[in-house]
Amino acid sequence: MEDKLAPRAIASVVCHFDPSCPFVWATSRWLLEVERLQPIDLRFRIMSLSVLNEHRELEPWYREFNDRAWGPARVCAAAEALHGNVVLRDLYTALGRRVHVEGNKDYDVVIPESLAESGLPASLAKAAHTDEFDAALRASHQAGQEAVGEEAGTPVVTVDGAGFFGPVLTSVPRGEEAVRLFQATRILAGTGAFAELKRGRGALDLR
Repeated sequence: MEDKLAPRAIASVVCHFDPSCPFVWATSRWLLEVERLQPIDLRFRIMSLSVLNEHRELEPWYREFNDRAWGPARVCAAAEALHGNVVLRDLYTALGRRVHVEGNKDYDVVIPESLAESGLPASLAKAAHTDEFDAALRASHQAGQEAVGEEAGTPVVTVDGAGFFGPVLTSVPRGEEAVRLFQATRILAGTGAFAELKRGRGALDLR
């Protein structure tokens, strides 16, 4: 008997990321694990918590986080504008590993190192401290918001054109667990009546 829930085509997936956000880092590593195990059409686009929260009243620690998050997001926007979307995957991986796995939050160190690892010009680092590419950053951010249909933080993931805030993960699923979660996400993406599913978060483990 044919399984009517079985996917019949390669899934189209977009991960909208802010490089400073630890939760989207976990989600992005999960999607890369899925890609390693089965064919998916996975792309990365930038969103920005700094843009999302720029006019909101925030607790001091979170305002400081958002103010600092402009730098890496602006560099990603500059890299995409000048070198194409394809460079975002490796640049984000280089940035994220240093920030979220190694715990280095000194962006003036992390950004040049990540550009060098990704084979991108060192001159892109200056974008962190200017608004030259903010229009491109805001446009990419807005595309992610429109995919969800309302304001949302990270992660934002679209599967076969359906946008979600999430899945929010506290660690990176591997192997069969990663694939099962993706299959479930794809089923939800294809269910027009589905709106929201949520539970409490545990401690982050980004190893």
